[in-house]
Amino acid sequence: MKISVLPGLLAIAFLLSGRYLSARDVPLREDNILPEGSLEATSPPHRDSLSAMFWNLENFFDWRNDSTSVSDADFSSRGSRRWTRKRFETKCQAIAKTILWASGETGRLPDVIGFAEVENSFVLKRLLRSTLLRKLDYKLVHYDSPDRRGIDVALLYRAEILELIDSKPCHLYTDSVTIMPTRDILLCRFLKRASGAENSASADVDFAVLVNHHPSKYGGTAASDERRRAAVSRLRKLADSLAAAGTARILALGDFNDTPKNPVYSALEPRLLPLYETVFRRGEGTIRFDGRWELIDLAFASPSVPSASTSRLNHSARWAGPMQILRPPFLRVHDTVHGGWKPLRTYSGPRYIGGVSDHCPILVRFAPQ
Repeated sequence: MKISVLPGLLAIAFLLSGRYLSARDVPLREDNILPEGSLEATSPPHRDSLSAMFWNLENFFDWRNDSTSVSDADFSSRGSRRWTRKRFETKCQAIAKTILWASGETGRLPDVIGFAEVENSFVLKRLLRSTLLRKLDYKLVHYDSPDRRGIDVALLYRAEILELIDSKPCHLYTDSVTIMPTRDILLCRFLKRASGAENSASADVDFAVLVNHHPSKYGGTAASDERRRAAVSRLRKLADSLAAAGTARILALGDFNDTPKNPVYSALEPRLLPLYETVFRRGEGTIRFDGRWELIDLAFASPSVPSASTSRLNHSARWAGPMQILRPPFLRVHDTVHGGWKPLRTYSGPRYIGGVSDHCPILVRFAPQ
């Protein structure tokens, strides 16, 4: 079966089916409808362009209490959240529906999908096996992290399109030797063959993806700032190491737990440049707090690649397009306090409402060839 013919048909079938979301589905309101053209066709001008998606899934736990973390106890069938297998499966279906919806909006399935706040490999395997994603070619990459809440970052990739060269979890450090009890940065390197050149080794192109979920502002912004600076510094060092080893195409995305207003991101330049400037100038965001949109899910990319005739970087040759924010209409709810709309979460306080996350997904199109 050729996977390439499936995305449009699967997306349509999934969107037409009402059984994958509960009665908590949100009807479209006039103030919820996006302005025409809000999801621009901003992919790099290349026939072999790919797309990368990132989404913080907000407490994507299984229903079993099988670890020592407080969050795992809460998110279990007998815990305070009454997180049952049925509710878990509903969340899986909604995540899969969003991925297929994204393929209908952008014209192709995401080739790479980074996730944050996943408990373990089990939840991802269930996502891939119990939903329509089982008909596709996604493979997963996941490592347990030292995070106190028991949440990790992870990645899915399309095995028909990409070959995983290697992957590793990269710890954050409070000093030169002490591991920070937070999420690792997930580093994955891929090989992409040019279309029509499967038997030509010269057509092989590699690129790297770094999935991030930086320390939160728990305990106050000032008190936690140092932890986020350490995360950004670690990201820069990883990008430098990749570039020194010959990987010129580097994409970093994730939940950075701070907005572009923080000057800390200048430490990534010139190795990694922001892809979020357009949506940031427009005042768009990925989470809504006290009625205001904030942009904390971000994407960066290496500015360009060396040409065949010189090792110098051509800063006008962009290989990654601007970041976009995805807003699935079935995962939006009216903000009864501040007006407008906000993402439909799994819980509102202690009350189960059947959504997925307080974050909107982001997407970047890129051409590694």
